[in-house]
Order: sequence, then structure tokens, then C-alpha cells
Amino acid sequence: MKLASYNIRKAVGRDRRRDPGRVIEVINSLAADVVVLQEADRRLGQRPTALPRRMIEDHTDLIPAPLATNEVSLGWHGNAVLVRRGLAVTGVERFDLPSLEPRGAVAVEIEGRFRVTGAHLALMRRYRHQQLRELHRVLGDKALATVVMGDFNEWSLRAGMEELSRGFHLHAPGASYPTMRPVAHLDRFAFSHDLELTGSGVHATELARIASDHLPVWAEVRTTDAAASTLPSAAGARAARG
Repeated sequence: MKLASYNIRKAVGRDRRRDPGRVIEVINSLAADVVVLQEADRRLGQRPTALPRRMIEDHTDLIPAPLATNEVSLGWHGNAVLVRRGLAVTGVERFDLPSLEPRGAVAVEIEGRFRVTGAHLALMRRYRHQQLRELHRVLGDKALATVVMGDFNEWSLRAGMEELSRGFHLHAPGASYPTMRPVAHLDRFAFSHDLELTGSGVHATELARIASDHLPVWAEVRTTDAAASTLPSAAGARAARG
């Protein structure tokens, strides 16, 4: 499966224009089976989505997982998950994360065998440590192969992720922020030990450099031999679509 994580900054680009159409174009160019978004909803009022659902339906082959708790948001605490048509969403969860400001994470179960978790962590490391401990606690069930991905807001490649490293392999595909001159590896992945990373990268197209202040990151994963029957087949999902 190909997975991607993208902080879309509420569809406001480097030129300070809100343009969901170009964000959709970047998402399509990722050709991912699951896309986790951060800052998918605006902060004020009922937090309306920055990416209209109709636009996603009409212009992508992805479906939003049912994470919103109202009629206007796409996700929860700004975290949304788009899943390739043909892959069944069999469960969703929402987790409050401790912080000075409201933060949360979401988890989407795919075909009862694979779990994708999206998060956007705090700016201050002491709160990130608390949030990572909470994620480790709530995701401790090893019955499902699990990926945690999102904007971890951690600038260091040597410290800051220890609370999650006990149960997951950590991976930073490359510098993804800011888009014009990326220096920070803020957008990352954490894989349970029954998953193997087979490829990853930063999606640094010209459009992606304009559409948000973060570049998307992607990873391709497969199950290890011990768990070879657990991962849903992305190829099967594509075949089911005809």
C-alpha cells in the first residue's frame, strides 16, 4: 500500500490564497491508497472543511473516512483520512491528546486488518511527549498492523520521539517544511513491527511548493512474512474498481 501524509494548511497556499482545487491536484498526483490530512478544517465556528466534500467526490478516487462529528467538517481536530475507493473502512476512532491547546488524533481501520492513525502534535516538546505516550497507550493493541503518520512538529532527528519508539519503527522521509526551502523533517511515519517499509519520499513538485507550507510525504509498506495475510490489497481494491 502507498500511504501519504499532507498538512494542507486549510488549503491556504504560499501565496496566501485559499485554493482547494490545487490541493486536490496535489493529492491526486500522490497516487496513494490512503492520505492522512492535517489542518483539513478551519479553526473557527463549527470548523468547516477546507476541502469541499463534493470536490473530493468529483475529482478524486478517494473517499473521506467518517470522522467528523458534525455536517460541515471533514475530520476531527483538523485530522482527516481519505481512503481509496474499493478499500472498506470498517472502524474509526478519535483520541483526545493532552495539550495546552485542543489536540486530537484519529484512527481508521481498513477492512478489519490494518489501522492508519493521523495526528498533528503540539508545538512544545513537553506536550508532544505526553501526546506520544497517549498514542502509544491507545494503540497498544498489536492485533492490527498500524501506521501513525502526520505532522509531528519535531525539528530534531535525534530526540523527541522516544515515547513512541518503544513499539514502533520511526521514519522521516525527508525535509518537508517550509516548502520553498525545506529544512525540517516535521512530517513523519511510525510503523508497527509487523510492517516493512519498502519506499518513501517527499513529494516536492512545483505545485506542492505553492499549495501549502508543508510538502506531502509518502511511504510504501508491506507486511512481514509473519503477518503476510493481514494487509489489505491495494491492487485488489484497484481491480474492484474496474
